[in-house]
Amino acid sequence: MKPSLIAGSTHRFTYRVPENKTVPHLLPEARDFQIMPHVFATGYMVGLMEWACMDMIRPHLEEGEGTLGTLIDVNHTAATPPGFTINVDVECTDVRGKLLRFNVKAHDGVDVIGKGRHERYAVMWDKFTERVSAKAAKAGVAA
Repeated sequence: MKPSLIAGSTHRFTYRVPENKTVPHLLPEARDFQIMPHVFATGYMVGLMEWACMDMIRPHLEEGEGTLGTLIDVNHTAATPPGFTINVDVECTDVRGKLLRFNVKAHDGVDVIGKGRHERYAVMWDKFTERVSAKAAKAGVAA
């Protein structure tokens, strides 16, 4: 990590909700999801919050470096239909070497739909991929 990302830094990420990010599309093989309303799924909201943090971090990474989500603790308090635009506001609250902490809040133009905290950890992709491949080989699974 470059030393340029500091606690107190903020970022806004914007996303328009398409139909294919509603609850019935989350896990098509799960019938319970199929019968639910067509609103932005919590699982996709979590991914959107992670994406917003990754977008903030990207300029501060070294070549070959990326980040992995290690903690997500958020609520989802309001339904958002497709077609709405969501703004995710991110605040970096702590940088401890490779560990990065954030507050996240998502708003759909009418309601705050979710908020909480997220942590990411910086890794070198080549080393991470080697560890995953070794784990898969040990288990006899193709990586």
